[in-house]
Amino acid sequence: MNPPDRQPRPAGAVAPRILMMRLRSLMAEGRSLDGRLAGVVSLVARSFVADVCSIYLRLENGDFELVATEGLKPEAVKRTRLARNEGLVGLVSSEARPQNIQNAPHHPRFSYRPETGEDPYTSFLGVPILRFGRVIGVLAVQNIVSRVYDEEDVETLQTIAMVLAEVVTTESQSGSEELADVAVRPNRPIELIGQSLSEGLAMGPVHLHDPVVAPAQFFARDISGEEKRLRSGLEQLRSFVDTMMISPIAGESRDILETYRMLAHDPSWAGRLFDAVSSGLSAEAAVDRARREHRARLQSATDSYLRDRLHDLEDLDNRLLRMLAGKENDFLQMDHDGAILVARRLGPADLLEYRNAGLKALVLEDESTTSHAVIVARALGLPLIGGVDRIMAVVENGDQAIVDGDTGHIHIRPEPDLVAVYRDRLAMRSQRLAEFAAIRDLPAVTEDGVKVELLMNAGLQIDVDNLDASGAEGIGLFRTEFQFLVSETLPSLGEQEDFYRRVIDTAGDRPVLFRTLDLGSDKILRNTRPNREENPALGWRSLRFALDKPGLFRRQLRALARAAGDHDLCVMFPLVTTPEEFRRAKAMLLKEVEWSRTQGHAVPKNVKVGAMIETPAFAMSFHELEGEIDFLSIGTNDLHQYFFAADRDNRQLSNRYALLSKPFLFFLQDICRRANEIGIPVSICGEAAGNPIFAQVFALLGFRRLSMPAPGVGPVKKAIRKLDLEAKKVEFFERLNENSADLEKVLLNLLKHGDQV
Repeated sequence: MNPPDRQPRPAGAVAPRILMMRLRSLMAEGRSLDGRLAGVVSLVARSFVADVCSIYLRLENGDFELVATEGLKPEAVKRTRLARNEGLVGLVSSEARPQNIQNAPHHPRFSYRPETGEDPYTSFLGVPILRFGRVIGVLAVQNIVSRVYDEEDVETLQTIAMVLAEVVTTESQSGSEELADVAVRPNRPIELIGQSLSEGLAMGPVHLHDPVVAPAQFFARDISGEEKRLRSGLEQLRSFVDTMMISPIAGESRDILETYRMLAHDPSWAGRLFDAVSSGLSAEAAVDRARREHRARLQSATDSYLRDRLHDLEDLDNRLLRMLAGKENDFLQMDHDGAILVARRLGPADLLEYRNAGLKALVLEDESTTSHAVIVARALGLPLIGGVDRIMAVVENGDQAIVDGDTGHIHIRPEPDLVAVYRDRLAMRSQRLAEFAAIRDLPAVTEDGVKVELLMNAGLQIDVDNLDASGAEGIGLFRTEFQFLVSETLPSLGEQEDFYRRVIDTAGDRPVLFRTLDLGSDKILRNTRPNREENPALGWRSLRFALDKPGLFRRQLRALARAAGDHDLCVMFPLVTTPEEFRRAKAMLLKEVEWSRTQGHAVPKNVKVGAMIETPAFAMSFHELEGEIDFLSIGTNDLHQYFFAADRDNRQLSNRYALLSKPFLFFLQDICRRANEIGIPVSICGEAAGNPIFAQVFALLGFRRLSMPAPGVGPVKKAIRKLDLEAKKVEFFERLNENSADLEKVLLNLLKHGDQV
């Protein structure tokens, strides 16, 4: 839309403020829907000095139907239909933005309909009627003379379209027969596919994590008062964003924050909001109009950079709406018990808030497999699917949904037959869970008598509380960084000590292996300023970060030493690259233990110090620590990523390199063999350990300790107890040494017992 220079407004045109007042009076009248729509087109035509004003609404089949007009033939109403991409109305819909055309009959998308009598009309201005980013209709004005509608005309017409969207939605929800065929909200079954990030099945109503406060009123009664409220809200928002620059939100890099701040301080965005208020809108309605436009553009944007900026703009709209309404945290209240939470992105603190509402599953547009929300969802035992592009545009609050975390499929508004199928699957799953519960207290011993120790991964108090129910023999990985990431402030020494003590006390005599802070990359503290890095996964993170932050690191080590009391203390360091890094970290730990002793604090009965093998460099050099290190734990996620030089969060690469590949399995076997030769216990710690087939493979490679997410303990225990290790080992290594094009499939067929749930 690139109109020429602004021209004088036609004589008789009504100022936007007066039009808003008249529109408010019209909406307050007790007319039928058809009567109100007819009143709107008549009012707009007069106010714009337009020869035609028409409203088209989208039908269930995607066509647009003329439902009200002033200027076209009355008999065309409810009879004229345009295909979804037909004519200028279809152009407005497909672009989801205004179209301002000075010579409409000569436009390549013009579609002539003789039954409407629109032959003489030259100028055309059409705006989309938007709801949740979807176009549900088009509002258009036309003139016989060649006319350029100015920006004020466009914005005023967009405001009226926003009011129409709410009117039509309200009538639709009340069951209006006048809207029986109109597609106000989607109602057809849809199947979407994403990436399975946490297994499981769930059925229930959708709850959108959409922190939007609906405008209490569209029209301003006191314009100066609304301007004052808007100015105050913008100041509050900008202060919040400026604070983020000092204490950045976890996971957002510096350049993103800079762009976010620039958008928040953009005078053109604020100027449009104030213009909308001066035209007669409330502050909330002005922001809501901007949000609808940003969301509509987001749905049609294909450029990734533009989509990120539109995400930022929509987030700013949402935050400003909450601040105006004084409801910054109300969006965390669920509309439905036992709901499926659908969100673009989600932080771990938000997810923990939702868990008290009986949340059943989580679906994210974001595809990150290592986001904090993903790890928390696994800890909570929630099915989770990520990377579901544009799901927010096709679902609404209350829609029934099925989340199949095993396959990555989401069924929105499913057919009854499909619901019945999944109910049967849920029943079967419950039966399998009962079988796992029956062997919960039994050891994981193979048929030929080989013991495999099964531990669980944890990071939250709720994980530790589920230790007994899981059937695990202890905690093989406790992620200490979660206490930092879900907190608005940096945890104090006392808070850390109290937390670690609760974990140790709950575990009792069972081992707890505390992994020290694994920060950096996508895990950025709110109280630190992140470095801008081209490839943060290969940058300043984990132990490298901790060693460069000795004050932060020593405080944690001191808290761990004090919390252990007279228990054993097991500490391991993440992402060790060289033996010297391990020695430096161990020396700091032992120094803190000794310092606590000199200060009269109880100190651990025994201190065991280990390291994560997550880099090929350390995998090839850990033998240099013989006599200095007590245990090793292989982090399969990072080690696999670095082994194949493939970013695990890159959708194009995430499924290209199988974990069950010959070079990687032989690499793991070599690590296990060399660790055993020098007497250092070594375990597998990662998501893969919770897969029954993968767990059997690790046992066949020689590993006798596995640590996994709590839901994996039962299935893995059952699979281990059905494995005849010695009998299967010969056939396994025969298959492993074959030059098979699909080794993973071969090994899965060899080991599969049908124990998956």
